[in-house]
Amino acid sequence: MDSLTKASGRPAGVGELFQLLRDGHARTRAELAQTTGQSRSTIAARVDLLLASGLVAPAGEATSTGGRPPATFAFRPDARIVLAIDLGATHARLAVTDLASSVLTEHQEHVTIADGPQAVLDRLGALGTQLVAGSGRSLADLAGVGVGLPAPVDHETGRPTSPPIMPGWDRADVPAQLGRWFPAPVLVDNDVNIMALGERRTHYPDVDHLLFVKVATGIGAGVISDGELRRGAQGAAGDLGHIAVPGGPDVLCHCGNHGCLEAIASGGAIAAGLRREGVQASNGADVIALVKAGNPQATAAVREAGRTIGSVLAGVVSMLNPSVIVIGGNLASAGEFLLAGIREVVYRRSPPLATQHLRIVASHTKGRAGVLGASAMAAEHALSPAAIEALVP
Repeated sequence: MDSLTKASGRPAGVGELFQLLRDGHARTRAELAQTTGQSRSTIAARVDLLLASGLVAPAGEATSTGGRPPATFAFRPDARIVLAIDLGATHARLAVTDLASSVLTEHQEHVTIADGPQAVLDRLGALGTQLVAGSGRSLADLAGVGVGLPAPVDHETGRPTSPPIMPGWDRADVPAQLGRWFPAPVLVDNDVNIMALGERRTHYPDVDHLLFVKVATGIGAGVISDGELRRGAQGAAGDLGHIAVPGGPDVLCHCGNHGCLEAIASGGAIAAGLRREGVQASNGADVIALVKAGNPQATAAVREAGRTIGSVLAGVVSMLNPSVIVIGGNLASAGEFLLAGIREVVYRRSPPLATQHLRIVASHTKGRAGVLGASAMAAEHALSPAAIEALVP
């Protein structure tokens, strides 16, 4: 937004002008003219277009320096809504938000992603339609739909690519299938990427180097570097779960390789290890329940999983030098044991310069990182300069 200045010498179109107002601060026409270097008549005409769109509204009057106080204008986040969907291997969380990603209403339920795209996406379409109606808004108010999938995603097309835990989903046209339900653009990304976006937008807006690590049925990472999400050439950046654990056991992973982090330290892997010790645990949820009940074997297993994750993250820290690593996913709710194991190894094995100011923390979004990030992704698209130019006459 700072690029829109008089010094830039670039004309400020209505889409670019709108970016100045997205921070929510009220401004007068004179302030906008001074910032952009445009004439007051040009700014007045473009402000009128934004007012007509409903995205900007009068925000009172500025302090007068003599004469009639000038009117101010500000962004209206409630002008439109966004549907955000965070889809996991066994759950779907949906939320309706405003354009600033404030949650208006939300819903979560069990789904089985292995049921395939037709069944799952139709269910999400029906749930999303009901949720929008329940928010008191209509589908006509929908500015966009954001979706996170537990798989590598070609962000340009929204299609998952060779998803290891999503049989039948390879190259599925998710935007087209959901587009039958919703009259708005559908944007799709990897679930951990959108979690990284959600965590950063809500709690770390000034952090330009952030890693979000999800530890659940799978293990993955969302990478934000220099303030930008890094997806990689085929959308596979951050696939932490399929890095081989240094010196780890030769366990077969569902990806076909041996010794992957996910096969050793995910929720399901921990549960399998506990069963071998005679402790009844079917999945990650059982592991969490055992830890919260004070079971010493489960507590030790989770801390050891943290150490294993830390052994892989230590290399990532050396490579990317993040300032914050956020640990999320359902296994993070097991308390400090997972974090303690991760910190123990990362701080011991990473270079002192890389860890000098490094913070390793639990997610602050209480399971909402995915929907908040999906909302942010869809809103960013809907409010981009090009989208605003297309919206106004």
